[in-house]
Amino acid sequence: MTTRLQTGDQAPEFTLPSSEGGELSLSDLRGRKGVLFVYPAASTPGCTTEACDFRDNAAALAEAGYTVLGLSKDTVEKNAKFAEKHELGYPLLSDPELETLKAYGAYGEKKNYGKVVQGVIRSTFVIDEEGVIEHARYNVRAKGHVASLGKNQLKLPLTSAV
Repeated sequence: MTTRLQTGDQAPEFTLPSSEGGELSLSDLRGRKGVLFVYPAASTPGCTTEACDFRDNAAALAEAGYTVLGLSKDTVEKNAKFAEKHELGYPLLSDPELETLKAYGAYGEKKNYGKVVQGVIRSTFVIDEEGVIEHARYNVRAKGHVASLGKNQLKLPLTSAV
């Protein structure tokens, strides 16, 4: 069983390749708040819905001081194509070795069509300016997730993609 992060935990450090080129580290966000959302696979219907939902709410999140990052096990190339196709406007990080996904408790047993399988667990982490977890949510729904996050954790009036 994967250990899940809790409010108050230090967010695990990472340095990962970005869809925007180069690498990005958690320490690059120090002094800024961040929302790290984990999605199972680029270009699938649920992940597209979720990623576009973050894109559509990017202005409100940025205005509130949040930097948005996506994370999956997909390759940099696949993430870059996904980001370009949907004009996401924020970095997608690649973790094909699953090290960061496991450190965040976002890889492990999950139910998929009624079967228990090993895989990426759709999750979202709100991280404060010092790298501390403010909110950790696991097994989130792709549709309406950003609005739910805004209303409940971020206290922002965000909309949700239909």
